[in-house]
This record gives sequence, C-alpha cells and structure tokens, in this order.
Amino acid sequence: MNLFSIISFILVLVFIYIYAFFRTRSIDKKSSEGYFLGGRSLVGATVGMTIIMTNLSTEQLVGQNGQSYVAGMEVMAWEVTSSVAIVLLAWVFLPKYFKYGVNTISDFIEIRYDTFTKRIVSILFIFTYIVSFMPVVLYSGALIFNDLFGLDQYLGISRTTAVVIISTIIGLVGVIYLFVGGLSLIAHSDSIYAVGLLLGGMTITVLALIALGENSFFTGLDKLLANTPEKLNAWGAVDSAMVPWPTLFLGMFFNNLYFWCTNQMIVQKALAAKNLKEAQKGAIFVGFFKISGLFFLVLPGVIAYNIFGDGIQMDLAYPALVAEVLPNWAAGLFGAVVFGAIMSSFVGALSATVTLFSLDFYKPVINKQATNRQIALAGRVLTIIIGIMVIVIAPFISLFPQGLFAVLQEFNGLYSMPLLAIIVVGFYSKKTSALGAKIAFIFHIVLYALSKVVIPDIHYLYVWSVLFLADLAIIYFYSQKRPEKDDFQFEKYQSKVDITPWKHVRWTGLVILVIVVASYVVFSPLVLAK
Repeated sequence: MNLFSIISFILVLVFIYIYAFFRTRSIDKKSSEGYFLGGRSLVGATVGMTIIMTNLSTEQLVGQNGQSYVAGMEVMAWEVTSSVAIVLLAWVFLPKYFKYGVNTISDFIEIRYDTFTKRIVSILFIFTYIVSFMPVVLYSGALIFNDLFGLDQYLGISRTTAVVIISTIIGLVGVIYLFVGGLSLIAHSDSIYAVGLLLGGMTITVLALIALGENSFFTGLDKLLANTPEKLNAWGAVDSAMVPWPTLFLGMFFNNLYFWCTNQMIVQKALAAKNLKEAQKGAIFVGFFKISGLFFLVLPGVIAYNIFGDGIQMDLAYPALVAEVLPNWAAGLFGAVVFGAIMSSFVGALSATVTLFSLDFYKPVINKQATNRQIALAGRVLTIIIGIMVIVIAPFISLFPQGLFAVLQEFNGLYSMPLLAIIVVGFYSKKTSALGAKIAFIFHIVLYALSKVVIPDIHYLYVWSVLFLADLAIIYFYSQKRPEKDDFQFEKYQSKVDITPWKHVRWTGLVILVIVVASYVVFSPLVLAK
C-alpha cells in the first residue's frame, strides 16, 4: 500500500464514522433499549445492511472463494440457499418474535419453556461468541487483511506480528464503536460498508474476467465457460467434502434456519427495526443480497483457477487474484471495505454477547433493581471487558492445530439443531415441556460428539440432517405427553411496536425463491456445466 492508499483508507473510515454518528444523534444511547436495540428505530434498508455486514467477513470472502477454487460452484450453497431461510425469517419467525415483544431469542424460550432453559441457551451463545466466533473473526480477518495488502512487507515486520497488530487495532476500533454508539452506530456504519463490499467485490470479479480475457470482459467470460464447465456445477457429489447435494434439502436447510432465524446476533438486528414492516423489508433485502453473493464470494475462485491453474494454496487464491487485478490506487478503498467487514462481524457478535449477558444475567440475577440506564451502563462496561478478552484470545488461534480450528468452526453444531427444534415447537404447540427441551439438548450433544468419533468421515451436514429430526421428535413427544405449560395463550403477549406486516412481503419472498431455483438450474449440467 502506498501513501495515497493509506490516506484514502483512513479518510473512508473517518467519513463512515461521521456519517453514522450524525444519523444516530437523536437516539438515547443511555437507555437499555437505545444501547442494545438502537431505540427500535431502524428502517428496512439499514436493518438489511447491518445484518449483511454482521454475517459477512473476510472468512467468507477468502474462504468461500478458496473452496470454489478447489471444488467449483457447489460452494454457492452457503450463500444462495440461505435466501430460503431468510424468506422464512420474514414470513414466519419475525412476526412471531415481534408479536411476543421479545428482546432476545432466549426471551422467547423463557416464555414458552422456562428460565433455566433460557439461560442454558444464553450461556451457549455467549460461550460460542467469546471462545470461538469473535477470536476467529479477528485473527483470520487480520491474517487475510495482511495477505491482501502485504502490511508485513510494507512495515518490515514478521507476518505474525503484523497479524497481532491488525487484529488488535480492528478489535479496539470495534469496542470503541460499540461503547460510544451502541447498536445504532454500527448499523448505520454497516449501511455504507455493505454498499462498498458489494461494489468492491463485484469489481474484483469484473476485473478478473477482463484479466482472464486479456483485456476483454466477454473473452474472459467465454474462456470461463469453455475451459472449466465442470467447476460451474452447483450440485456437489453425494460424497463431496464441501456440500453434498442431498444436504441442500436437509442439513444445509436446517443449518440456515438456525443461523438466520434463531441466531441472536442476526435476529437482534431485525428486532431493532421500528416495526415489523421495516424488519421484513430488511430481511427481504438480505435475501436478494445473499443470492448476489455467488458473483463475488464464489465465482472469483473459479476465475482464479482459470488464471493461475491448480498450483496455489486454497486460502491464497483470492488474495492472489486481488493482487493480480486490483489497481494500486484502489487498494486503500478496498482495504477500508475489508476492514469494515471484519469489524462488523466482530462487533455484531460482541453486541449480541453484551445484550444477552446484560438482559439475561445482570438484570434478573446480579442487580434485580437495575434501571434501564444502569443496564445500559453495565452493557458498556461489559463491552470493554469482553472486547479486551477476545482481543487477547485472538492471537492464540494461531497455536491451534488446523483440525482443532475446523472443530471450532463446527462448534455451534452442538446446540444449533436442538435450539431450532425448541423454537419451532414453541411456535406451533400450545403445550411445551422444559424437560423435553433439556433432554433434547443432552441427547444431541452426546450423539453429535459421538459422531465425531464413530463416523468421522460422514459429512457433518448429514449428521445434522438426522439429529434435527430426532431433536424435534423428542421435544414434541415430551410436549404432548409431559407438558409443563399447557394450553398456552398466544394472545396474552403484546408487541412493543406496530406488527402490521409489509404488504409486499409474500410476493417478494416468492421472487427470491424462484431466483434460488433458477440459480441452481443455470449452474447445473442442464445449462452452464455441460
């Protein structure tokens, strides 16, 4: 990075902060609702953008393009099929959450089951975010940032030192952001970063095709279609190590439902909307965006294979492509977008962690008489404490064996499926059983752990396919046979905001579903993968 790149990098970050600061001046961030939920003031576009940036990080930008470099377009399942779950978020889950006026996913679990089950879920979320998700986002994000822009070479230091410095800076900036402005400041910053990520990612794809075509976009496209049609097949083999095609309808679908419909750090952003209509608009926006992700999160990996051949390490394919096609003057702009992507994922999880601890433990357990302002103050203190903990933990990810790193990535499989089953039963059954929920958790954790030992070669998405159905059966059985809460009055709970649905939510969701199906037809042996 040259001097111009560094200056442009800093100016973009400062501009986005100033923009977000002025957009959020009217929100009372000293109240718990203002700090944790942005005063329930977000409109649809902002909700959509901040969910996108909470989800997207450099792990996906580099990791999925690296996977497609090896396996081809089957990797697009992580992006495109997410849109199906996001449509269900808009159609089914958000109306339920808003109807009950909950602040967290665990609030809903307490309403339908009991406080102990609620706290089990909260602890699992908090533990996962602190030990696995946030440190991995910071460390791997810093690693990739350094690979993309070569800061170790620019500063004349070792790669490890550069990564520690970068992860520390990103973490501290994220902590300051959340401490100063709460969720609303991050949400409005994300609305700019998301646009930049989309434009920057698409630009890399276009420039890569031009490079492949030796200065001709259409020649590059012709070469891509003619040279590697097998890599344009989105239907992975039954025994694929990436995404076996049967799991699209089972394990992948269940995982998407968990992540997009029951994951606190995602749902919290939708609950910050001013009403149900705006939340649904935001969800539909995310649904369209996730489909577009195949063009900058997956396709560049296939293009990189066409340019470089198969001699590059998987995770270096995208950095090599960026170094090959990105003009020097644009490095600072793209760097700011990548920086924002890492920070947004980190802060999204940090905000969810602080919210869960403050509302589920500080208020009901530690300080039962706490006012809204005291809860918000406790949240700010926790932001600093937890943020520093994660910054300290992040560099130690480098000491983990590669296999353990992969296990950390799959850690949420210990609780994601029973959590989804608990919520689905809670939505539709007047009878629920807290005992059944606990038994399902124990059953799932034991069998999932055993699967790693007994059938380690079976893809975990196949394992999730079976376990989710078993978890659902256990919870439903106990809810019907041994319910602790019988004949639940769904009308008892009142929403805190207007719950009038968005009048276009049905047909826009159907459009998304049609595009998802069309994408899988296009990227199949029927069309492009001949």
